[in-house]
Amino acid sequence: MQQIIVIGAGVVGLTSAWWLLEAGYRVTLLERAAQVGSGTSYANGGQLSYRYVSPLADAGVPLKALRWLFQEHGPLRLRLQADPHQWRWLAAFLANCRADANRRTTSRLLQLGELSRRGMAQLAQVVPPAEFGWRDAGKLVVYRSREMFEAATAKSVAAASPAAADGAATGQVWSAAECVAHEPALAAMEDRLAGGIYNSGEAVADCYAFCVALAARVRAHPRFGGFIQGQAARLVTERGRVTGLDTSAGRLAADAYVLAAGMQSRTLALTAGIALPLYPLKGYSLSAPIRRDDVAPRISVTDFERKVLYARIGDQLRVAAMVDMVGEDLRLDARRLAALTRQVRETMPRAADYASITPWAGLRPATPNSAPIVGPTPYANLWLNVGHGPLGFTFACGTASLLTDLMRGHEPPFPLDGLTLG
Repeated sequence: MQQIIVIGAGVVGLTSAWWLLEAGYRVTLLERAAQVGSGTSYANGGQLSYRYVSPLADAGVPLKALRWLFQEHGPLRLRLQADPHQWRWLAAFLANCRADANRRTTSRLLQLGELSRRGMAQLAQVVPPAEFGWRDAGKLVVYRSREMFEAATAKSVAAASPAAADGAATGQVWSAAECVAHEPALAAMEDRLAGGIYNSGEAVADCYAFCVALAARVRAHPRFGGFIQGQAARLVTERGRVTGLDTSAGRLAADAYVLAAGMQSRTLALTAGIALPLYPLKGYSLSAPIRRDDVAPRISVTDFERKVLYARIGDQLRVAAMVDMVGEDLRLDARRLAALTRQVRETMPRAADYASITPWAGLRPATPNSAPIVGPTPYANLWLNVGHGPLGFTFACGTASLLTDLMRGHEPPFPLDGLTLG
């Protein structure tokens, strides 16, 4: 029975560990934090967007990004640095800003999203959804611009055509009045809405609670070798294999190793001469308690132009937004948080107790084409499950399933071009 060390105990590492345990491997988890799920998984947007998987790189995005950079409180902030990782990532991102590249990536991510949806349903037999606030909320993407709404509507109609080949998500097209009728939390912005597109089958949940609940099942699994708290420092390699892992807890050894440690994966991979195309996209979230008389959204809402997500998770309103390309800087920027809070108050003034907001920021490890990297490396016993960007919770079950298939030598359920280490 092979012994596997999974590096990272966020949502991607934990799901990887579970799928590998169920496949017959012995698994040990290494995590540098004292608690599982306390990094990027902790207070993310909570949306499980299996059908809305729009990659950031697309035709026209560079021009939009330039406009955002000149907006005082725009959704994107870029701080250029003397960092070769940043420059290489930006160059690769720009190379992916093409309509054909976007279509290919979207098609592959939709397949991954469906695999993830089925994986989460399978996992629900072991981890009851009530333990992590899972709710089949549906997803409503609202548009302020008539031009953007009409373009999105045309794309949705085209995707519904029998001739559509890319499997793009389809949805119900709602007018502004219909958006408010279905989601009263949007009443304050009805006169500023052009309309919206609603997709059923999308869910919301508490990612951190999911991590805690899944970790309890992992601990109880008969093949689990234990959690080790420690900082991974170096992969020790010899003759095309990893022979050990140097950590603050000492040198660890196993038959195979899985990198699932968010941005730390990039640093660790470099110790073995592997350059992962990852860059941290810093995102912010606000969590505010919902009072009895508040009108909080029941549907998961995305404000398309402002790139702000709203989700009711238990008795909290979770708001997630913004992309800051500022390196591995986790400091809470008071101006960015103030701008986000003003936008939220303006959009949904009666949705929660905004006087009791808890802010958070996380580093989302993103690839230039927005697709995660799953599978083998140049080393026979080193495997990857990294680069999920803002969709780690959404794709975690799917990539864990793919990783396990590949490690067992099984054929994956669909081609993995665009999802492997090129």
